[in-house]
Amino acid sequence: MKVYLYLWITLLIPVFVSAKEKIKVACVGNSVTYGYLLPEREKNAYPAQLQKLLGENYIVKNFGKSGATLLKMGHRPYTDQPEYQQALDFAADRVVIHLGLNDTDPRNWPHYRDNFIKDYTELIASFKAANPQCKIWICRLTPIGNRHPRFRSGTRDWHAEIQKEIEKIAVHTEMGLIDLEEPLYHRPDLFPDALHPDPEGAGLLAQTVYSALTGDYGGLQLPLLYSDNMILQRNKPLLLSGKADKGEKIRVKIAGQQQTTCSGENGKWEVTFPPFEAGGPYTLEIRTSRQKQIYHNVWIGEVWVCSGQSNMAFPLKQCVTAQSAFRQARQPQIRLFHMQPYEETNAVEWRPSFLDSLNRLQYYRTTGWTETDTATIGDFSAIAYYFGKMLNDSLNVPVGLILNAVGGSPCEAWIDRRTLEYDLPDILQDWKHNDMIQDWVRQRAGQNIRQANRKEQRHPYEPCYLFEAGILPLEHYPIAGIIWYQGESNAHHTELAEQLFPMLVNSWRHYWQSPRLPFYYVQLSSLNRPSWPRFRDSQRRMLQTIPYTGMAVSSDRGDSLDVHPRYKKEIGERLGRWALANNYGKSITPSGPLFRSVRFHNKQAILEFDYGHHLKTSDGQALRCFEIAGPDGLFYPAKAFIEDDRVIVTSPKVTAPCVVRYAWQPFTRANLVNGDNLPASTFRTDL
Repeated sequence: MKVYLYLWITLLIPVFVSAKEKIKVACVGNSVTYGYLLPEREKNAYPAQLQKLLGENYIVKNFGKSGATLLKMGHRPYTDQPEYQQALDFAADRVVIHLGLNDTDPRNWPHYRDNFIKDYTELIASFKAANPQCKIWICRLTPIGNRHPRFRSGTRDWHAEIQKEIEKIAVHTEMGLIDLEEPLYHRPDLFPDALHPDPEGAGLLAQTVYSALTGDYGGLQLPLLYSDNMILQRNKPLLLSGKADKGEKIRVKIAGQQQTTCSGENGKWEVTFPPFEAGGPYTLEIRTSRQKQIYHNVWIGEVWVCSGQSNMAFPLKQCVTAQSAFRQARQPQIRLFHMQPYEETNAVEWRPSFLDSLNRLQYYRTTGWTETDTATIGDFSAIAYYFGKMLNDSLNVPVGLILNAVGGSPCEAWIDRRTLEYDLPDILQDWKHNDMIQDWVRQRAGQNIRQANRKEQRHPYEPCYLFEAGILPLEHYPIAGIIWYQGESNAHHTELAEQLFPMLVNSWRHYWQSPRLPFYYVQLSSLNRPSWPRFRDSQRRMLQTIPYTGMAVSSDRGDSLDVHPRYKKEIGERLGRWALANNYGKSITPSGPLFRSVRFHNKQAILEFDYGHHLKTSDGQALRCFEIAGPDGLFYPAKAFIEDDRVIVTSPKVTAPCVVRYAWQPFTRANLVNGDNLPASTFRTDL
């Protein structure tokens, strides 16, 4: 009997030792931690998924409580719940706290916000008392989506305030900080009720917590723009960044210089080199103790982002000057980075497997930088190519062009989520049925995703989507500026576009942390769409309200029946004029005549223009497409002639003129140009 008892005890001893050595992890929180609304909560809640990631050397326990507040005077204080005492009794080695979401309730934050830091600090201290050796992480809150019923009434703003308080607490208490907002903020499709993540969302939370606890961020990772043949921006501090496992020493070498840093608690790292002059070729080396990435044929020059919708994407091989371009295609100093969508936004149904990728923001093919030759320029943007060629010819430095343009995309798809949440939240609501969005845009998107099997299926036309899928992955890659050709999908609603376009410009400038980042755009061309004259004039007027912008007129190169005119060389070069004049100090006229002022005298309207030197007509004929109106607002065709670089406009039908308009037709044959043969913009003198 003693022998059997000895053997039984001997067999049990390793089990007891093993259990004692396991690291205990307590997940403290509210309904998100608990797994509210999740099918098979015990398997899908983030603590359960965290257990699988950490493995058998850990014991993870879920101490989440639905509805719990951090505030002790809140409507359901976590410290009053049995889950709190159970968490203390567990005496964990690792504690992860995610509380504060329910404190955004109007019963809580407006009244007791001043207690938040004190209550949170006391909660941390209580877990330290239960196990003085424990390590504690506090979490920035998971997102609350714009579909939440209280989003605009206070939740949006209170959520942001609580995030800042949590960051203060982490610094003051020297606790680890886990950002649970970042991995989910751009995935509203993972929140069926705008508050609680689905199983995939809970999995992202588990992965985020796992990396924070272990320091495992998947090793050395670089942004998608890093490849052989890349162009890096000259004459600006050169920021290079990436991710690595926590605490890794990173060495970066280029052009005979080296920078060293360590990855942070969140795995992120960055180094900044002093500005380089144009030159190359160089080798860029990025190394950790275990991994390395080496990029060859790297040059320093000018980098521009070329974006918008289908007229920016319009390929060189389809424009009228394609053959001459192919004859001189070999230009290794012009480098192309083409962000090609997996599927074009044509009126077709997309395959279900692609729809799943869309939800994960995987809309673009994996690509890399290429030199310009016959194999690469045919499918590249004609406008971007001619813009880059003009810069390369004029500056004699390498030029890098990042093309990210999506056919039919509305302006709001390119704006960051935070901007829209605060400045125009209504456009985020039920976008597939939202009257702010043009009918054909919604219809085409609906056809693309017709086979979707989930309610919150995403699409490139969705507000914020293209910023999240196509701009965020650029990882703040230093650039010289942006050229833009878009507006066709917003031309039905000029007043809304006048809100959206400044938001877009400011959104991108904020992203690149460059308030003066040049933003040069193309005015819509001529086409038989009634709303376009007013929209074109709106684009002209925004030159006066948005600083550091320029506008290329394209109405003289339109097509009455085709939204994709094939004359692109002139448009790319007109954008190049703005860049050469404003960015690079070249003595070149950036624009055709832009209406400056009008004076009415003796039944005449006398017009003056910026960039109005040596005014003439493009075809040698009389001026046309001017109209004039009196106080009754009725416009009549007018006689117009040039005198001392001014345009004089009259009509026998208007004896007291007070308004003039020019090129106010959807498809116009207007012919006013300046001495550089650059066309005048559409305008109305009273807008």
